[in-house]
Amino acid sequence: MADNLLTLSDLTLHYGSSQILNGIDLTAQIGEVTCVMGTNGVGKTSLLKAMSGTHPISGGSYVLDGQSITRAQAHVLAKRGVAYVPQGREIFPFLTVQENLETGFACLDRGEREIPSEIFELFPILKQFLSRRGGDLSGGQQQQLAIARALITRPKLLLLDEPTEGIQPNIITHIGEVIGELRQQGQMAIVLVEQYLDFAYGLGDRFAVLERGRCILQGAKSEISSDQLQQAVSI
Repeated sequence: MADNLLTLSDLTLHYGSSQILNGIDLTAQIGEVTCVMGTNGVGKTSLLKAMSGTHPISGGSYVLDGQSITRAQAHVLAKRGVAYVPQGREIFPFLTVQENLETGFACLDRGEREIPSEIFELFPILKQFLSRRGGDLSGGQQQQLAIARALITRPKLLLLDEPTEGIQPNIITHIGEVIGELRQQGQMAIVLVEQYLDFAYGLGDRFAVLERGRCILQGAKSEISSDQLQQAVSI
């Protein structure tokens, strides 16, 4: 078995006095998609925030590429290869598509600050809309822009928080194809938070289901059927 790029062990997270995550163990490998699932409010987004450094971890350990980065802040993790596409996308509405993409340069060395042609191969619509303001794009186009901006940082670990939410079906299909292509390239590990079960099961290599801040089901696709996953998510 390949070494894990990401290993979370006994991870806990608090918002004030409220414990949101309790003893989470999770691994992710290069060339695989790890899907984190569960109903609303179980801690999925909080887990991605912990992994991206946008919310401090209360306890446990976070190892990335063999190095402990449990207390690292978001800008440090970005330089270490962690890219986060948050729920709601958070693109800059008054910047052009090109300017939005270029915000991904912040964690790159000066010699790497260019938009790779592969970005436009994955998302052809963005090349047509480079001069259009981000706020003028449809929700699906904004989602493509948010993923593209993350890819510009050349991540080792790509965190995607519900990329299909509120997106029209044809773009959901396209985003699924892009995630599949990125997995096949074998250059990054992908952690996908997703409620759309068919989408997640079609792409996932490993699954973790959260309930009330704990992991209640975890394993490889070969160990978990779609029905088992559906039942766990419905609890």
